[in-house]
Amino acid sequence: MNPKSILGRYLAKQIIFNFIAVLLMVLGVVLLFEVVELLRKASNRDDVTFWFIMEMALTKMPRTLDMVFPFVMMIAAMATFWRVSKTNEFVIIRAAGVSIWGFLAPVLFAVFVLGALNVAVVNPISAKMYEIYETLDYRFDTRNPNAVLFSDKGLWTREAVDDNTFQVMQAKSARQEGKDSLFLRDVSILEMNRKSQPQRRIEAFAATLNDGYFDLKDLKIYEAGKPTQVLSSLKYKTALTVDRIKENFVEPDAISFWDLPGTISFYERSGFSAQKHLLRYYSLLVSPFLLCAMVLVAAVFALRPNNRRGGVMFLIVGGISTGFVVYFLSQLIYAFGLNGTIPGALAVLTPTLIATLISVSILLHLEDG
Repeated sequence: MNPKSILGRYLAKQIIFNFIAVLLMVLGVVLLFEVVELLRKASNRDDVTFWFIMEMALTKMPRTLDMVFPFVMMIAAMATFWRVSKTNEFVIIRAAGVSIWGFLAPVLFAVFVLGALNVAVVNPISAKMYEIYETLDYRFDTRNPNAVLFSDKGLWTREAVDDNTFQVMQAKSARQEGKDSLFLRDVSILEMNRKSQPQRRIEAFAATLNDGYFDLKDLKIYEAGKPTQVLSSLKYKTALTVDRIKENFVEPDAISFWDLPGTISFYERSGFSAQKHLLRYYSLLVSPFLLCAMVLVAAVFALRPNNRRGGVMFLIVGGISTGFVVYFLSQLIYAFGLNGTIPGALAVLTPTLIATLISVSILLHLEDG
């Protein structure tokens, strides 16, 4: 069936409307539980206001919603299919000569578009909100209303200087000053070749990270076979930025889909492990297909000409149980991918493939029957 046909647009509107309704209900429940939990944690804190609690709950909500997004889509699909089965609309559509795949085509198209919009548009907003939550949570734990995601425990970074050299920088403390500036104290920079043999060491009293360079102050340069150089200042070129350093302190969920490829490339060039970021990127790429797989799972349980077989209880229990099995399987395989046991792309794609192939097989059997 053409998704642009009258019937295709009708089915697409039904799934979108039910998705928005279920999404709003889930958002309300998630927000309620988050506020209650945060109020419990801040019950003995006089320095925490109710607005601060609400701000934390609202900024954390997108990450929680991201975890349950496939379930929201599956419940919306089950509600849509159950309704068209109950009102005999499905029987009429089938009697008109439309196959089950023609019936599902506009629904899957609408779901895929929703998934793509979620990745391309909603995800960057959610990532920014979760980054704000990380900062608020750090301020809540440190009881410092001006704290940022850098601590007094020090800062370590590693960066590729060129194809044969990389540098490791350590600072005793770091403090963000302004939007794009970072102030460091007691800075040590060690330049090494790819065989991890030291080539040069720089010790500086302080440094400021600006656009494209470290402005080192009161420094000494130690290099084998050369006298120690004492300088009052030096501009040390770097590809690091405040945002990129901050990514060492936040989860990959706080990084936008559009920024993940650059972050992964930077970490791999510098010798860092980017496995968590790579899996996050793959999972976002696969998420529209995962949503379509959950719709197919819902169709297995809810899309039937005779809605009395098994009753509503079979619909609810069977659909929810299958959804939890898919979620548990995805988390288990994701853990294997995170540990490097299996390739990251395979770890992310396998649950979607399994759910899709099993659902398609059952639907083919029902169609033939």
